[in-house]
Amino acid sequence: MIGVMKNAFGIMLLLVALAVQGQPARAADIAEALEVSPRTVYRDIRDMIARGVPIDGEAGVGYILRPGFDLPPLMFNEPQIEALLLGARIVQSWADPELADAAGDVIAKVREVLPEARRRHIDALTLWAPDDHHREPITIDQAALRRAMREQRKVRFRYRDLREQVSERVVRPLVMAFYGPVWLLAAWCESRRDFRVFRLDRMSRFAVLDERFSSERGKTAADFLKQDMERKARSAAE
Repeated sequence: MIGVMKNAFGIMLLLVALAVQGQPARAADIAEALEVSPRTVYRDIRDMIARGVPIDGEAGVGYILRPGFDLPPLMFNEPQIEALLLGARIVQSWADPELADAAGDVIAKVREVLPEARRRHIDALTLWAPDDHHREPITIDQAALRRAMREQRKVRFRYRDLREQVSERVVRPLVMAFYGPVWLLAAWCESRRDFRVFRLDRMSRFAVLDERFSSERGKTAADFLKQDMERKARSAAE
């Protein structure tokens, strides 16, 4: 049931965005965007039409939302819109170009699907995250690192620690985190046989390896986060 609702919501978002442009959406394109089968799209659209959603079109031609239909205004209330906008602008200010562009796309897409009153609110917001701040320079490809995390590929890099000692590392990238002016990578280090945390600005000669890794017990992101919380709890108790 949850999957059906998720698909229907995704279909609605796509149809609302395309309705602004007056373009129909083909079932095959919707299926590709939602990573489901066209048969699933046909089924969900039939169900949505039966529930009164004003969708016009047919299989093989495309579907379009009739004018005058908006997503429910309660989809985002004003504080939620403000949180989304500020979060996206912080990403634009502090992240690498790929994430910054994605954050801009999020703002544009959210604006497209908002009812007119909410759209005026987002246009009037004065929440900003200035980019004239200090940040440690990062030379590695952060987008490639994120892809390696998604694809569970090991990465290799040269690391210079705070004592200026240099080592070569092969790790399983697990978690990226942002702390003030620095980005951190939590990983399972193959040479140390343990979790380690690395500053991205101290990495060089970075490469994504062809070798993949599986989620082994004791070596996952969840295991790292559990260990980290336990360490913090012990420190607080001392």
